[in-house]
Amino acid sequence: MFSNGRVCNAYASVRPRFRLCAMTDGARMRIERDDLVRPEVRVLLREHLANMYELSPPDSVHALDVSGLQSPDVTFWTVWDGSLLTGCGALKELDATHGEVKSMRTPSQQRRRGAGRAILAHIVAEARARGYRRLSLETGSMDAFRPAQKLYESFGFVYCGPFASYKLDPYSTFMSLELK
Repeated sequence: MFSNGRVCNAYASVRPRFRLCAMTDGARMRIERDDLVRPEVRVLLREHLANMYELSPPDSVHALDVSGLQSPDVTFWTVWDGSLLTGCGALKELDATHGEVKSMRTPSQQRRRGAGRAILAHIVAEARARGYRRLSLETGSMDAFRPAQKLYESFGFVYCGPFASYKLDPYSTFMSLELK
């Protein structure tokens, strides 16, 4: 359930191939596990990487490219409103009890409709279903990343130090959520 009381209903098995969710404008969206081959997904990921390189020095960009998102330890999902791509996100397994949120992105023209909240809820639910005890993320430290930080805070993520192979970086903010 989202913090505002909306529910994302799962169809299929315990870990469904897709979920149907309500967006803030009343439309319905679905979340799908994605193989990263559709052109609109590739465009969104190029937008994401380009924006990260605009905002941070190259050594401080930790966003995954398509090949990184196709790694066996990463699961990638997209959010759709009909045939319109409204967002994406991924879950990377760091170890048997710890996952990392990766590649959270909503196209600039589709923001503030609930896709980011829906994909994050999906990732948190999947992390719990996998039995992870902790979910962490790295995001930027600049003002442009404040809306993302506020979203993560609304789910209970708290600020923490570097995890996994990350190192302290003035361009990075680290957050973590203890899963119950």
